[in-house]
Amino acid sequence: MVVQRARLIIISLICAALSLAGSLSAAAAELRIGLAAEVTTLDPQFLNIAPNNNAAWQIFDALVNVDANARLVPGLAVSWRAIDPTTWEFKLRRGVKFQDGSDFTAEDVVFSLDRPATLAASPGPFTGFVKAIVAKKIIDPWTLQLKTAAPYAMLPYDLDSIFILSKKAATGARAQDFDSGKAAIGTGPYKLVRFIRGDRIELARNDAYWGGQNGKLAPWDKVTLRIMPDDTARVAALLSGDVDAIENIPTADLTRLKANPNFRLEQKVSWRTIFLVMDQYRDHPPHVTDKSGKPLARNPFKDARVRLAISKAINRKAIVERVMEGFATAAGNLVSPPVFGYAAALKPEAYDPTGARKLLAEAGYPDGFALTLDAPNNRYVNDERLAQVLAQMLARVGIQTKVETMPASVYFAKARAGEFSFAMLGWGSFSGDLALRALLATPNAAKGYGAWNWGHYSNPKVDALLEQDFATLDNNKREALARAAATLALKDVPVILLYHQLASWAMKKDIAYTPRTDEYTFAHDFRPR
Repeated sequence: MVVQRARLIIISLICAALSLAGSLSAAAAELRIGLAAEVTTLDPQFLNIAPNNNAAWQIFDALVNVDANARLVPGLAVSWRAIDPTTWEFKLRRGVKFQDGSDFTAEDVVFSLDRPATLAASPGPFTGFVKAIVAKKIIDPWTLQLKTAAPYAMLPYDLDSIFILSKKAATGARAQDFDSGKAAIGTGPYKLVRFIRGDRIELARNDAYWGGQNGKLAPWDKVTLRIMPDDTARVAALLSGDVDAIENIPTADLTRLKANPNFRLEQKVSWRTIFLVMDQYRDHPPHVTDKSGKPLARNPFKDARVRLAISKAINRKAIVERVMEGFATAAGNLVSPPVFGYAAALKPEAYDPTGARKLLAEAGYPDGFALTLDAPNNRYVNDERLAQVLAQMLARVGIQTKVETMPASVYFAKARAGEFSFAMLGWGSFSGDLALRALLATPNAAKGYGAWNWGHYSNPKVDALLEQDFATLDNNKREALARAAATLALKDVPVILLYHQLASWAMKKDIAYTPRTDEYTFAHDFRPR
């Protein structure tokens, strides 16, 4: 009884300390957030990956934004319209200043639209978002017209992905100039104080932020974004009071945190789909052999029967229930419902190991073969655990699978260099046709197609439907074309769809956050309760 009473006293003292820490943090208007993935650079146009973009949104802004439900809303442009089939006009927000006090004008927009094409060394370029633009015309400091070679309905969507830089600060700047703060001059809600790679990003509130005109001025004077890719360490930091909020909650901790009265949990079905990419362009892809380690006579992934066999070998229901512990939904689409272009008629592939073995035998692999599954170990929820489970499922149909995992910063560089043949990828998009363009359209740098098509899948009929889709200004017609393109492409099993991820955030009980479909964690959207 005495021991139990002492334990209760200790627990009460800890809870009181945590509550006091939270109150002091709020009183000092400071917010500390544990981020789940490494930020490789603060140059917002160098590498198009979600962790970098998430950090950039704290400092920079775009012409067009999306709200928490992934719907387009005004950003640095207050309005936009197609004034003829190939000309879009954007009206810019007046009175906006960069964080160094200089005025934001159409000159800065033109500079920002031109810059991605100058970054030849980019491992994940933003050029696909500006390829359609063939001419730019400044009407006045707050009016810009953008010309496309053909009617193009997607331009406002694309421009959500192009951060607007200060021409004065960013001319000639390299990634290290942004990381040091020299060129990191934006119009966003926070100003960069210091970036320590692999550790933290320190920010100070931008009191001149244009969003403050609408009552959106961030409540936090100071924000620290802690880089914490280790799940255990991130959750421990929240529990101990070292941070005030965290993202990407491991599924094993979700129930525990939800039941803890000292914390709040926010969740939302994400637009991110997790899937597997297969090399469909090389005759002898790396790390694909027979079971004795000898090269195969041909690339098995070029055979649609093999791709379908792999899909049938995967028990998505078991993955959702056991790996993701119910915090995901099995995927039959590249985008999650209710994202634009989601095709409800497309269902997740049924688990059918017998059918998988039969298809492998028909394709000439009655005894299977061997491969390496490459995956990140700190980018997606339970990514390393998922890779191990997938290897076990494939082994049951005769595909001997070795798993190689690595930090996301290493993983994506290797993937872009073509070092993988069978790899994990997650993708989120507010439009199914844009997802198709990035992931399954025939790679074409001139058009900005297939920028993330690691497997080099190609179907001219899919490309033609996308071309028609992007030229259609009527949203209903465009969505029908997007669904048709997705249906046609996914019949080929160009990727192995797994599940749609559930996004989650945990925070101290005196803080609130509106969960976002795009999974971004914005310091300025956290509010004291």
